[in-house]
Amino acid sequence: MLTYKTKRNIARILPFGIIWLVFGWVFLLIEHAALDGSNYFPTTAIQLDFRVFMFASLAVTLVGLSVGAIELLFLNKRFTSKTLLQKIIYKLLFYICFLFLVMLIAFPVAASIQLQTTILDQAVWIKFIAYLSSITLLSTAVQLNVSLVASLLYSEISENLGQGVLLNFFTGKYHTPKEENRIFMFADMKSSTTIAEKLGHIEYFELLKTYYQVLAPPIVKYAGEVYQYVGDEIVISWKLKNGLENNNCLRAFFEMQRALTNHAEIFEKRFGLMPSFKAGLHYGLVTTGEIGELKKDIIFTGDVLNATARLQSMCNDYRVDNIISSELLEMLNLNDTFKIQTLGTQELKGKKEKVSLATLSLNEG
Repeated sequence: MLTYKTKRNIARILPFGIIWLVFGWVFLLIEHAALDGSNYFPTTAIQLDFRVFMFASLAVTLVGLSVGAIELLFLNKRFTSKTLLQKIIYKLLFYICFLFLVMLIAFPVAASIQLQTTILDQAVWIKFIAYLSSITLLSTAVQLNVSLVASLLYSEISENLGQGVLLNFFTGKYHTPKEENRIFMFADMKSSTTIAEKLGHIEYFELLKTYYQVLAPPIVKYAGEVYQYVGDEIVISWKLKNGLENNNCLRAFFEMQRALTNHAEIFEKRFGLMPSFKAGLHYGLVTTGEIGELKKDIIFTGDVLNATARLQSMCNDYRVDNIISSELLEMLNLNDTFKIQTLGTQELKGKKEKVSLATLSLNEG
């Protein structure tokens, strides 16, 4: 079984291959149309036939997937501390070298297919040497760089909106509002006002950046989706099936706590403190849809959001790190990993009857 993180990475990388394949087809079509019926055909160009077309399609798709894997799994992490201008320069230099290497490999293979000979044939390398000093090389470079720019633009938009949100915009999934059951976790940093006063605005902002970076991997690991960052509060959502499976919504909470503990030394050294958080967990029916005129967004509406926020706020009253509604608790298939402590009942907005509450901890051993 693939992990949620692996599935997420595959879903993020696949669009790169699709983008490169579509642009590759467009350029092949334009080039074929421009040369069709012409008496002049550059000796350095590869004549298009079915075998060359299939190779070119496979090659550009693999290059696109490679760019996606490099971009999302390596370069994004490598340049997180760099400015936008530095990112552009470093990535440009890297991809120039990478794409030139691709051309050096792909052209001889394509030439051998066209000439129906082996890649070691002298005719292939004569054609290749001529290609290196021809306008065809420049044309290929332009085509590759257009595909590169398009895929990197997609990457930046996806990173800012969220990969799932961008896909939903493209498919129009929520163009018409839909009702669905979802699990929510409202996780709020403890003593955030005191911390902000101690650190100052700039340093507090840097703390939040580090804090959210540390919390991100556990959320991804357990199939969570970040709905909103609201100052020092993060709202996480699960499709009901994903959140219930293997108690993902609960495992995410304790994994987030563990991640902060594992990075305690970094926080203490950098900011002189160790952040922690409290959380409310609940589930219910929401209406999901696109909204906005000046800025489009996909939002959830429903009483469950207010109820979950209320649960999170009651953590201080009960002096616990988490509060979960009995409605969600009954949906989960708990095992000996978790220890349940009941907290009584409370009225929640949108509920006619009082809701039983509980807090969970991990059993030792």
